[in-house]
Amino acid sequence: MAEVNIGGLPPHSRSLRIKGELTVKQDLIKDVVQGMLPYLNNAQCERLKEVLQYTLAKYEVTENKRQENNSEQNYVELFLSAKRIEGCSEKSLKYYKATIEAMLCELKKDVKHIVTDDIRGYLTEYQEKKKSSKVTIDNIRRILSSFFSWLEDEDYILKSPVRRIHRVKTGTNIKETYSDEALELMRDNCSELRDLAIIDMLASTGMRVGEMVLLNRNDIDFNERECIVFGKGSKERVVYFDARTKIHLQNYLENRTDDNPALFVSLKAPHERLKIGGVEVRLREFGRQLGINKVHPHKFRRTLATMAIDKGMPIEQLQQLLGHRKIDTTLQYAMVKQSNVKIAHRKYIG
Repeated sequence: MAEVNIGGLPPHSRSLRIKGELTVKQDLIKDVVQGMLPYLNNAQCERLKEVLQYTLAKYEVTENKRQENNSEQNYVELFLSAKRIEGCSEKSLKYYKATIEAMLCELKKDVKHIVTDDIRGYLTEYQEKKKSSKVTIDNIRRILSSFFSWLEDEDYILKSPVRRIHRVKTGTNIKETYSDEALELMRDNCSELRDLAIIDMLASTGMRVGEMVLLNRNDIDFNERECIVFGKGSKERVVYFDARTKIHLQNYLENRTDDNPALFVSLKAPHERLKIGGVEVRLREFGRQLGINKVHPHKFRRTLATMAIDKGMPIEQLQQLLGHRKIDTTLQYAMVKQSNVKIAHRKYIG
């Protein structure tokens, strides 16, 4: 039986036209409901949506292709401004911007029209194309979730499309710490006073390498064995160092011949402030020379956190010492040694 050709269009073309019209209608309804969000409660929004669907069913709707002036870009900039006020670093903001804009560029849709399936498809395709790890995909999901949740809170959209996309399970990745022997081996083989002071500073304070390279000489309080550092989001906190670090730091500063206010400087003239990359390269060289696996600045921080937990330091105090906003982050750093689990079992359970 021959199919009737209504309106002179081939069946396939007519099907595509109807499908396209339905999409346009859904986008129109979504735009109207979102525009009324500040003035209606949830029940009223649902009723408005139903009325629009019923009414528009009787009409043909065509889309005006005139584009709004960079509306997506405006949303991204507004979001970044909000995060900047919250104290996010410029480095984090740059990463947020690149992540969100990459998604918008790929989807080629107005943020108000992006749905859960769009985000799921984007993350799946991204992982397949880039061969990315689960950690990377979850980081992208987390940033997109933050962006769309902010749009929802500010009444720009009705509901975040990322809300139903759950955290990617990445598994437990136990990272290495330095043994006491490795730390002593590094100290014993330091030929420069500066390098010895750096190792002790990282090992005893648990500060980030980015915080250490920003320190100046006058930031150090030798009497109280403490200093103030500026952490992520320019947050101030006090960190403490031990007596050995105090002696080695004083020896290094007393032997300096330059007048640079920076706490740590390059060994060669003009003795400029040491940068993160310089510390990382120096420590990697130590690792190669001494046969110590994966020597890098952050490993000192993880070692201190693990040691503190093993010795019974309250997790809230460790959180403050490390400058973590969320206690979950502190728990990720701190690994409990299996030997201590065995001792605890015998003590509390028998």
